[in-house]
Amino acid sequence: MEGRLYWITGLAGAGKTTIGTLLYQYLKEQYSNTVIFDGDVLRQVFGNDLGYSREERFQCAMRYSRLCKLLVDQGIHVICCTISMFDEVREWNRAHIDNYLEIYIKVPIWVLEERNQKNLYQEARKGSVKDVVGVDLELQFPKNPDILIINDGVKTPEEMCSILIEKLSSR
Repeated sequence: MEGRLYWITGLAGAGKTTIGTLLYQYLKEQYSNTVIFDGDVLRQVFGNDLGYSREERFQCAMRYSRLCKLLVDQGIHVICCTISMFDEVREWNRAHIDNYLEIYIKVPIWVLEERNQKNLYQEARKGSVKDVVGVDLELQFPKNPDILIINDGVKTPEEMCSILIEKLSSR
C-alpha cells in the first residue's frame, strides 16, 4: 500500500490545522493508517530547540519533510499542516516524496489581521513580536500548488474541506 503526503501550507491563522483536521477525519475512515501533524505540535515533539528566525524555520521545515517522507515510505497517509515558507522545502518534497500533494490555503493578510488570532499580526506590526511570516519574514508563496483553497471567511471550514475533498477526488 502506498502512503501519501498532504502538505497543507499557508500563513498563520489561515485555517491549515482546522481544514487538515477535517480532512484527517475523512481520510481516517478510508485509511486507518492516517496521521496528522501540526507545525506547532511538531516543534514540541522535536524538543522546541529551534527558534523562529529564517534559518531555524528552514531547519524545522526540513525536519518535518524528512519525518513525513519516512512515514509515507512506510505506507502511511500523512497530513502535515505547516507554514512552509520556503520554495526549497516544497521542491525537496516534490523531488523526494512519492505521492506528494501540496495544498495551499490562501488568505489575504488583511483577513488574517481582522481575525486577530492570537494577536500575532497586530503584535508584529507594533514590533513587540519578531520573526512573523508575512510581516517581517518574507514568505515564498507556493507557485504551483496541486490544490488551491481560498479561505476568505465566506465559507465554513467544513465547506472548504468539502471543496478540498472534491478536488482530491477529481485528481
